[in-house]
Amino acid sequence: MTHTWDEVSEATDALIETIETLPEGAQFEPSLCAGWTRGHVITHVARNAEGIGNLITWAVTGVETPMYPSLEVRNAAIEAGAGRSMKSLRDDVRNASTWLGLGARSLSPKDDATELIMGDSTPGRASDLATRRLREVTFHHVDLLAGYGFADAPAEHVAYFLAREITTLAARSDAPPMILRTTDGVDYVVGDIEVAGDQTAYISGSRAALLGWLARGLTDGVTCDSPLPQLP
Repeated sequence: MTHTWDEVSEATDALIETIETLPEGAQFEPSLCAGWTRGHVITHVARNAEGIGNLITWAVTGVETPMYPSLEVRNAAIEAGAGRSMKSLRDDVRNASTWLGLGARSLSPKDDATELIMGDSTPGRASDLATRRLREVTFHHVDLLAGYGFADAPAEHVAYFLAREITTLAARSDAPPMILRTTDGVDYVVGDIEVAGDQTAYISGSRAALLGWLARGLTDGVTCDSPLPQLP
């Protein structure tokens, strides 16, 4: 599934609306990301926009333009920006996202001919970038712990990202055997449940709740017939 830059724009607008509700000082409060405050998360979202903009430049021009100069530079930029005022943080996200949106307009199908190296060092194409940015904006919106949860995201986005999380987990040899059932009756199988037998965990919840657990360790709305298994 390929997401659109219009979807990214809508998700970004929702994120900025949430940021605008946060009072001065809220940037120093913890987020869902271990070791990061809200200020770190917001700064990362802005720097990620610039990084994806670099990948767009690479795709359009064919000139290798890494997402970040290095992991150390990326981390230093996040640390340096985390303590700014709420207004500065909000404006940073808005401006960086606006420039990213303008850059995305320059993309055309032919730009998919260029193989890019994503921030996680995996190969990708220009057509992957909107989905990657949508994930960053959506997940980090939740990470702010500011009243926005996965249940507030568009249902089709939640379904897509849940399926992605399950696919990634199922590919791991250390994935615990389990069956995840959504409230509308869709089952996802992870691990070797035939070998596990009665050691298989049966977990249920809405797609949003299951995504919250798999992606962020959130347990609200998630039920299990035994203690929830430890995720790798």
